[in-house]
Amino acid sequence: MCAAVVLFSSSHAIAQTPSQTPDPSSAQSEQVRLKLTDGTYLTVDDAWETPQGIWYRQGGLSHLAPKERVKAIIRGEEPPPKTKAKRKDTSNDGPLYMEPVVAEPEPPKTQSGVFEKPAWIYLKGGAKVEADSATESAAGVWYQRASMSIFIDRSRIDRIELEDVIKTDPGKKERGWSTGSSRLDALIRQNGIRYRVDPYLIFLVMEQESHFNSRVVSPKGAMGLMQLMPGTAARFGVRHSFDPAQNVSAGTRYLRELLNRFNNRVDLVLASYNAGEGAVIKFGHQVPPYKETRNYVKQISYRYRRNAVKPKKPGQAEAGATSGGK
Repeated sequence: MCAAVVLFSSSHAIAQTPSQTPDPSSAQSEQVRLKLTDGTYLTVDDAWETPQGIWYRQGGLSHLAPKERVKAIIRGEEPPPKTKAKRKDTSNDGPLYMEPVVAEPEPPKTQSGVFEKPAWIYLKGGAKVEADSATESAAGVWYQRASMSIFIDRSRIDRIELEDVIKTDPGKKERGWSTGSSRLDALIRQNGIRYRVDPYLIFLVMEQESHFNSRVVSPKGAMGLMQLMPGTAARFGVRHSFDPAQNVSAGTRYLRELLNRFNNRVDLVLASYNAGEGAVIKFGHQVPPYKETRNYVKQISYRYRRNAVKPKKPGQAEAGATSGGK
């Protein structure tokens, strides 16, 4: 299981130095992608159109692609595809799409250091204490636990956070998940919000790839929590694949690229993460007929589908949507 990098076919691009290249000082910092006629995308450092064709620079080399292979040059973030009003397949076995990701609301602020609801007191060094209620002062924190009242000196305290401060929307199923590490959980949520990837999807991929072991190495050389291949790690600027922050960030950005490329189709994204974008494209934008890849897609999709919103037919009552798990 590994994350792979798609290679643009050598039959469609010629690596050489163009007769005319733009001034390096004019290179733009925003993301540049080539939208190809087959519906896929290629992320490049820069691109420009000439009478010869479409020149693009990638990894320090310039390549020439025929104009008939490139539909458009996209600079910056492309607007997300509009949601279609109607889907032909609304069964549980139909295409599964990732839900839009929105920023989580900020937790309510306490007044005068009084936490009247259950809270976690995080201590320096990584430990944490659960409290039924707590009162914070300059000297430290008095907290209540059952019938006991306990004091913790200020020098030992890192922070205090209310428990269960985020409420879900009415009728939406709560997704209970945790890696067992509050720091890793926070990394997943932060990167999910930043790159607009459902944190629950990141969690499921990480669990399947590494079982949350940041030091694991696969027989194929994939490393870390998100099992990054060396080429994928280099592509996203990772210097230390065993560093959780770098690894999770790169894995999430890779998922974001795949979601953009396959219009948020979760099954195709998972298949690409496991077998590579090239394999998905080769088999007509379908999950490749590899046993490992199909099992990988099936296992993660089943768990993700149980928490996903089922597409509805026009006029179908809101209450009619059900989860897909049996």
